[in-house]
Amino acid sequence: MNLPQHTNADLVQQFYTSFAKKDLDGMLACYHEDVVFEDPAFGRLEGDRARSMWRMLLASKNANLRITFDGIEADENVGKAEWVAKYVYGPHKRKVTNHVTANFVFKDGKIIRHTDTFSVWKWSQQALGAAGYLLGWTPFLKRRVQEMANRQLDRFMDVPR
Repeated sequence: MNLPQHTNADLVQQFYTSFAKKDLDGMLACYHEDVVFEDPAFGRLEGDRARSMWRMLLASKNANLRITFDGIEADENVGKAEWVAKYVYGPHKRKVTNHVTANFVFKDGKIIRHTDTFSVWKWSQQALGAAGYLLGWTPFLKRRVQEMANRQLDRFMDVPR
């Protein structure tokens, strides 16, 4: 008896279906133990730190998070997807619609590398208002966003700095 073969496209589909349902265990089951995640907001996160980032994002009180995705493509080595996150951000409750391109590398039937890219300038205009419009394209703002995101992750993980 032959069992159905799951493709890497199925793996990416499972990741985003789980994300849309806020199913952390389903998401993390797609990740290799040695996963490396990278995006403009957090920079490079490895292993437990990458998994903790998703734990933190899904544990937040942001009940308005909505995830949609499409354009999944994958072969035996690499894959990609397009996804959109809609949520409110910060104390001013600004509405954000973030369009993200995800690229993946696979190993042992899991995601070993996950890289999200998006326009920091477009995100910062929505999330930060006028300051984001004026400074969102600068390396300074990108560094500040990463510093703030990683401090928040450290507090969530209870890591002293």
